[in-house]
Amino acid sequence: MGKRIYIIAGEASGDLHGGNLVRELFTQATSSGEALRIRAWGGDRMAAAGAEVVKHYRELAFMGFTQVIMNLRTILRNIETCKKDIEAFKPDALIL
Repeated sequence: MGKRIYIIAGEASGDLHGGNLVRELFTQATSSGEALRIRAWGGDRMAAAGAEVVKHYRELAFMGFTQVIMNLRTILRNIETCKKDIEAFKPDALIL
């Protein structure tokens, strides 16, 4: 079955660093013959590196007090969805 890693990145710089991390983790796993599965809340860079992106960070970004208040239900729903997805995936490591 191999290792399972779950990564959460909430904006573009997190996606950039997450993408680099995902690429390196897959390189290391391949060279050691290990199976690896990475599931993430991130963006295009993490997806391009091989992560299974569950939710794009653009769907999660709310700026300013008013936007947060107006979208509070969505934010809370996303948190609950994320928790359930992590529990179902059963990762060996969680990277925030």
